[in-house]
Amino acid sequence: MEKIPYPLHMATVHVNLGIRSYDVLCDYGLLQSAAKLIREAGLRGKAAIITDSNVAPHYLATVTSQLESEGYSTSSHTVAAGEASKSLTNVETLCREMTRKGHDRSSYVIALGGGVVGDLAGFVASVFYRGVPFVQIPTTIVSLVDSSVGGKTGVNIAEGKNLVGAFHQPQLVIADPATLTTLPGREYREGYAEAIKHAAIRDAAMFESLESLSPLDHAPPAELIARNIAIKARVVEEDEQETSGTRALLNFGHTIGHGIEASVPYGTFLHGEAISLGIRAALILSEECSSLSNQDSRRVLDLLKTYQLPLTLDNEIETATVLEKMKRDKKFSSGTIKFVLLSKLGSAFVSKDVTWESIESAIEALRVN
Repeated sequence: MEKIPYPLHMATVHVNLGIRSYDVLCDYGLLQSAAKLIREAGLRGKAAIITDSNVAPHYLATVTSQLESEGYSTSSHTVAAGEASKSLTNVETLCREMTRKGHDRSSYVIALGGGVVGDLAGFVASVFYRGVPFVQIPTTIVSLVDSSVGGKTGVNIAEGKNLVGAFHQPQLVIADPATLTTLPGREYREGYAEAIKHAAIRDAAMFESLESLSPLDHAPPAELIARNIAIKARVVEEDEQETSGTRALLNFGHTIGHGIEASVPYGTFLHGEAISLGIRAALILSEECSSLSNQDSRRVLDLLKTYQLPLTLDNEIETATVLEKMKRDKKFSSGTIKFVLLSKLGSAFVSKDVTWESIESAIEALRVN
């Protein structure tokens, strides 16, 4: 087969994981070449396209028609938009639908959507026929810069977020920032919590790029998206399955953020909104337990404000509930607290010196503007 060259202007981030290595392709307009890129990646068989009720009207027909024009057989599977769709019930439903549509171990899955779809579809791919390949086509900021890369898949249960899942790397990620134009403002802005996190833990110079953007402009530079992807890729390469501790740095803001997110009905907070609150709490702890300056903290907080992300916790969300949800989180091993702190912008580390009392105090501090 003749090799299809990547466009010269396209950013390609290679995730080097040995036999599980893959490319993340990033540029405007890539969605229009998705089927050819998928074929070039070596995927064969029938494609199960998993998407949600928000994304399907915009992009499902485009992807389906491309695949079929390339000779692929396809089936489409649409779940309700929102965090509640990340459930074991939907995993079973999707696996049964795929079986009835004639999929088998030679098939592959396409995750067409944001972080919820990517996590759910990736987990389905990890368990269907004991594992089939999948492709990520992210359509939100959070999925473009973070969740589509790294192979973490999973669903939620009542006791906590992402407690059931598997590491299952995609075979290809097609990141087209043009898909962001159809996002409502709130859903667009919330994803920047993950970009701000990347800048905070690994790339202080990125703050200038983020500060220069307007939250009203849904067309961020592809280079900025690729820069975030590269940060995530390098961390994943160092610690694919969270065994050395390096990958834990990506949890900055997530420890308390996930506890807050799990303390209310799913969908009350968008993921990035809960993480924004978690980042503020982590900044408080970084000043208290590390060497982070208040000036650096203010710079992060000002950027979160620019993207209209929440920084104040409602009094109706009880601290005791947040702490209970945190203690069930997979980030804690045998009850040991390992908390990600900043020493300065661009420099993060995992601390064992943070106490439950300090965490409780930081959550309470979120109630003050």
